[in-house]
Amino acid sequence: MSVLSGLELLSAAVLLLDDELHVTYANPAAETLLAHGRKHLLGAGIDKVLPGNDAFVGRLQQSLESEAGFNDNDLVLDVAGEAVHLHCVISPTEAGDGVLLLEFRELEQQLKIAREARILEQQQANRELLRNLAHEIKNPLGGIRGAAQLLERELSDPELREFTQVIVKEADRLQSLMNRLLTPNRLPRIEPVNIHEVTERVRAVLLAEFPEGLSIRRDYDTSLPDLVGDKESLIQAVLNVARNAAQATSGKGEIAIITRIERQVTVARRRHRLAIAVTIEDDGPGVPPELAELIFYPMVSGREGGTGLGLSLAQSFVGRHQGMIEYESVPGRTRFTLLLPVRAREAAIAEFR
Repeated sequence: MSVLSGLELLSAAVLLLDDELHVTYANPAAETLLAHGRKHLLGAGIDKVLPGNDAFVGRLQQSLESEAGFNDNDLVLDVAGEAVHLHCVISPTEAGDGVLLLEFRELEQQLKIAREARILEQQQANRELLRNLAHEIKNPLGGIRGAAQLLERELSDPELREFTQVIVKEADRLQSLMNRLLTPNRLPRIEPVNIHEVTERVRAVLLAEFPEGLSIRRDYDTSLPDLVGDKESLIQAVLNVARNAAQATSGKGEIAIITRIERQVTVARRRHRLAIAVTIEDDGPGVPPELAELIFYPMVSGREGGTGLGLSLAQSFVGRHQGMIEYESVPGRTRFTLLLPVRAREAAIAEFR
């Protein structure tokens, strides 16, 4: 039974079949793939579970008789009337009441896992780069600011003093930016978080920043459970994404803030029973194709004058909550979705990165 318990957490769809090719076990991912609940699957013949796939059922019968497994890197099955491309591994087994173990991964899911692995590596590189960059810039800023103030005292011409005041103000702005870059190193305050308190705070900030022309539509699922996490970093993550959306519309379009519950979600190769999805949608021009694979890297921006730090920081903040930011973009409709697993307090504290 412990082996079967481990299968429950896999992102791959797993079925166990007996010597008559009847299903004796199906994990949650298999329920999702086959669009049937466990009660419907258990005891059913594989030919009934996957009707119209006679060739595949024949291969299973051969595998059963020869006690040999097989792999297929591009198996096409008819699932609920749709052709689905799968990576399939069939293995003889003695787990539970089964004699054959079937493991399926959608090829699209394989690509998603590879993308997530790149993002995780990117997050770690981003954190190190941002920390080092912040420290390198922060150290001379105090000297620049102090020298500008001393110079201002020596100047009698008001016009020249204006230039030194610009230097001081810009040094202060950079100092503030560096402090923001270093905020991931502060001690988190792990507590229950109502995601709608986060989104309403973000909405209020955006309406203050863009008082004319920006429309914010709310589409909330008010039945969502609380998250356990660091509220301030979640606010900053959602704000960075939403501010990007508002800027993409030049502050005069419409953005939507949408919340939903997602079930049986896989993030970074870990399966979570529940996750909250916060989607920010805008009607701007979309992400330029040349930035599609670089959008979460620091110093990458599609906007003139942008720092290229907002999305990088947002991905890092969400990653510390074991989550992930995904996006899809076409001209006129861009959607960024923050996936945040719902976890117990103990797990959230232990896993906060």
